[in-house]
Amino acid sequence: MGAPLDILATGMVTGVGFSAPASCAAIRCAIDGFNETRFMFDGEWLIGCPVPFEEGWRGRERLLQMVVPAIAECLSGVPPTAPEKTALLVCLAEEDRPGRLAGLDDSMLAEVQSRLGVRFHSSSKVLSAGRVGGVDALKLARELAGKGPQSVIVAGVDSYLVGETLTWLHQRRRILTASNSDGFIPGEAAAAVLLAPAREPSAGGLRCVGLGFGAEPAPLDSEKPLRADGLVQAIRGALADASTSFEQLDYRLADVSGAQYSFKEAALAIGRTVRPVKPQFPLWHPADCTGEVGAAAVPLILAVAEAAARKRYAPGAGVLCHFAADGERRAALVLRSTPQRSAA
Repeated sequence: MGAPLDILATGMVTGVGFSAPASCAAIRCAIDGFNETRFMFDGEWLIGCPVPFEEGWRGRERLLQMVVPAIAECLSGVPPTAPEKTALLVCLAEEDRPGRLAGLDDSMLAEVQSRLGVRFHSSSKVLSAGRVGGVDALKLARELAGKGPQSVIVAGVDSYLVGETLTWLHQRRRILTASNSDGFIPGEAAAAVLLAPAREPSAGGLRCVGLGFGAEPAPLDSEKPLRADGLVQAIRGALADASTSFEQLDYRLADVSGAQYSFKEAALAIGRTVRPVKPQFPLWHPADCTGEVGAAAVPLILAVAEAAARKRYAPGAGVLCHFAADGERRAALVLRSTPQRSAA
């Protein structure tokens, strides 16, 4: 079992809110931010979930206007001298995704630090792995936290509302349009979580206790029979890493965002791994409100789970989170609420 990590603070900028409390409240109430965009496919305006900025920022500037406030919201829970002892791990879209900005990896950290006016720990870095990149970052956070930096911020920012990206997705029949009901609603978002090595006693909150990874031999568009082997491998790995079982899990959070493939994969994986069978195992999927947010998915889902644990509206203390990349990579997390302190 790897070292568990406590979530100390969260930050979000999404199509349904400009902060973590606002976004989590909207998601809890099933309020979406779906609107017509400036893009047209199949003779109709594309429905997406843009962040409702008054300014018309695009490209690199738009990503920065999302991720910098999300990270700043996390830093509000850190002592003034702490940023230099905090590693920043920024998760971005896959390097080979059409429409991705050139040179983004080289400039992101420097631009974020410049706008925040802080200098993060020298171990800070960028990870470009799309939806599963946040789990890679959590694995790295385990290795870093307490050995150099005292804490780690895992942030993710992404936007599918880019012409070249949408054209590529439309050609692959991946987005929801008038002629394709089996697709997702493209969105954009930034989210960040502040993590530190678990401490006892805890003031109550959420703790990451297990990570797992897998490789799917039948990814989307492969035309191979889907058995969800990769997701099964990831879930079993996370459970083993957490030294726990499904009996201690109460609900799921996942990055599924509308396509039949992702829901079928999730259902197959759970059907093959849940032992004993649970009469209820609710599935939460925030993409119903935010649209597909790519590299922001992992920190966004962690922020949603943290709010549910802290405000005590989660179905229980144990949470399974799972994620699927466009390719073969799969990942899973096990989270657990820490006991709330009783009032004096």
